[in-house]
Amino acid sequence: MGTVSTPRDHLGSRRARRRLAAALLAVGTALLALGATTPLAPAAAQTADEPDDGAGFVTVVEVSGLLDRILTDFVATALDDAEDTGARALVLQLNSTGTVVDDDRFADLARRIDESDIPVAVWVGPSGSSALGGAAQLAAVADVVGVAPGSRIGELGDDLLPPALVPPFGEVAPLLRDDAVGAERAVELGIASQPAPTIGDFVVELPGFESQEVTQGDEIRREPLTVVRFAQLPLLSQLMHTVASPAVAYLLLTIGLGLIVFELFTAGIGIAGVVGAGSFVLGSYGLWSLPTQPLALALICLSFAAFAVDVQTGVPRVWTGIGAVMFAVGTFTLYDGVSMSWITIGVAFVGILLTFLAGMPAMVRTRFSTPTIGREWMLGELGLARGPVDPDGVVVVRGAPWRARTNRATPAADGEAVRVVALDGLVLEVEPVEGAARDHRERRTER
Repeated sequence: MGTVSTPRDHLGSRRARRRLAAALLAVGTALLALGATTPLAPAAAQTADEPDDGAGFVTVVEVSGLLDRILTDFVATALDDAEDTGARALVLQLNSTGTVVDDDRFADLARRIDESDIPVAVWVGPSGSSALGGAAQLAAVADVVGVAPGSRIGELGDDLLPPALVPPFGEVAPLLRDDAVGAERAVELGIASQPAPTIGDFVVELPGFESQEVTQGDEIRREPLTVVRFAQLPLLSQLMHTVASPAVAYLLLTIGLGLIVFELFTAGIGIAGVVGAGSFVLGSYGLWSLPTQPLALALICLSFAAFAVDVQTGVPRVWTGIGAVMFAVGTFTLYDGVSMSWITIGVAFVGILLTFLAGMPAMVRTRFSTPTIGREWMLGELGLARGPVDPDGVVVVRGAPWRARTNRATPAADGEAVRVVALDGLVLEVEPVEGAARDHRERRTER
């Protein structure tokens, strides 16, 4: 006689799936919030009509995060626009720890700045910013460099500039090869023109920038005549640039694979599958833009396949351990030359382990415990014990492993033949084919 599902059964199953999906999405949101180490802060828009005295304008462009394809193209385009519109100068507000574009593209940008028709200045700020590696070498090509107190410039690493350009920072380059300096030291070494706490302090000292002294009471201050215009990446470009940061790309890949595995064990395609697919696509773009190790990426993907094996059985066992090891190795070797914070890695590990040690098995058990699955065919089936079943263990029925417990407390030895006598969700109640204990109720019936 077939089993009949009730609306309450369906409702419970749907609620369980929704709760786990919501938990996964919440973990993903937290991971992105903690792992995004290089977010783009929106630049304050400041525009004004050009003065009648012809003081002109200066364009300030925010360059934040690793110098990827999007940022290098954006800087080149901003320089073209500044030249075409007659800007007095182009200022790069720089906060970057290096470059992830190929050497040819980086060399083209450096050459473009060096040959610009207008002055190009670089301000490393605000306080706490950095210009390291390729970003520092790019600053060396600029006409004027300023560093905010509390910011750093240096750690040049290998030369990325073409031979036709002057080596970065000339004779002081060896001092900056593996080290970075602050604002005052940069001025002493001749790297920076002066400490500049704010972008306004830096811009007002640029050659060709016009200002006038204004007296207010006993205070004399400088009032700019040259207009300062701020420019930043368009919204879509900001999104793709953020996706291409190491932490965000890694987290999107992890969240996407986790939600796809979750969707494999649910009926139909829901919000988890759609979000997972979108996260996976965005993460793949980010990894494509970064120096990613293919073997490490393969290990991360295979780790989720290993997790899925134990999710199918409903209990974390050896494959969960194998998956955790592959996930760890893939994480620590994923990038070549760039790194992620320990907070990002730690939160990712906690989220993955909680998901596959507790969340996913509970969801699968809830799903298969509903009477709509129809596994009555297993009653009476024969199988083999994989290891001792005393009273709990694993048995293999038709080539598939199942959690099992012995019926009537009769243990089964490793490799012993057993028979399925009852079902309890994902757990099979079994007894040895030979030598099984007899239930006292059966004895009473025979009397």
